[in-house]
Amino acid sequence: MKKLLMIIVFVPIFNLTSLAQQNKYLVFEFIKVESSEMYDFITFKDFMEKVYQSAINDKKITGWDFWVIQSGAELGEFQYITVTYYDDPVKMMDGIANDDLIKYGRIGSPHMNENQIKEMIKKSQSVFDLTQRFYMRQIANSKDDFKYKNGALASFDLMKAVENNFQEYETAEKNVFLPIHQSKIEKGLMGSWVLLRTALPFGSEAKSTHLTMNLYKDYVQFFNAQEYEDMESTAEEKEKIETGLKSRDQKWVYLARLEGAVR
Repeated sequence: MKKLLMIIVFVPIFNLTSLAQQNKYLVFEFIKVESSEMYDFITFKDFMEKVYQSAINDKKITGWDFWVIQSGAELGEFQYITVTYYDDPVKMMDGIANDDLIKYGRIGSPHMNENQIKEMIKKSQSVFDLTQRFYMRQIANSKDDFKYKNGALASFDLMKAVENNFQEYETAEKNVFLPIHQSKIEKGLMGSWVLLRTALPFGSEAKSTHLTMNLYKDYVQFFNAQEYEDMESTAEEKEKIETGLKSRDQKWVYLARLEGAVR
């Protein structure tokens, strides 16, 4: 790859063994591709879909998404977000070794020999820039049966909780905002909602500490949700919302369209 800017933030140490049983782990990668290299990148993306499907079958990962940015990023900042899902924090940190990439490539593209697979992987390193990477742990989610199909939309909201006050922010998300999102889901105005916390230790200079994914099945559902206002909210509930908003700083919001998913 041309360059790799690692955005590393820190959270309290956790028990890897116990959490591996009950949490999902996600790696977000923000990718920039020059217009002259777009064709090669899309070819590589199609190849990697087959690689990740083989990795799922081998229980190395549990899923992979390919999202195309629609809004939120500055011009030329990046155009794509990939999300790789794991069921174990160690697997997440290890990633997929180069030897495994070759093995999965052979399985997914049997018409290519080992040298061709190696050349494809090597060529990919000059096709795109990996501008940011986040290692995340899922800590809350809505109850739904959302299907990850091409054309689905996601709002990736990067948050920074007030320093030394994670508990207040996460409590607000779970007790105040999650019920609001759950209500929208039950009304058909939203597909799913997920709250994630950084899975690596963090410091005060971290640009973000949490991320929420707001998922919609299509643009119709997305715009209907934007126009919706819960007129049943009480004064007490509105006060809780205002307090919750003060517990974090919403750093960035990226809207993206799903253009590939394997499970």
